[in-house]
Amino acid sequence: MAVSNISFGVLAAIVVMICAIFMPLAHGQSSAPAPSPTSDGTAIDQGIACILMLAALVLTYLIH
Repeated sequence: MAVSNISFGVLAAIVVMICAIFMPLAHGQSSAPAPSPTSDGTAIDQGIACILMLAALVLTYLIH
């Protein structure tokens, strides 16, 4: 049992050190505004429709 308590303490210390290192970096990057989206989603919708039509074509071919 002593080994598990020591390893848990070491693990907790490592997690605290990682959080202390990376937390200031995360807050420094959040000051810039998010970029505007470059797509309104129509290209994604057309891609999904094309894939669904291709799947319907393959399914129809396999049934007949």
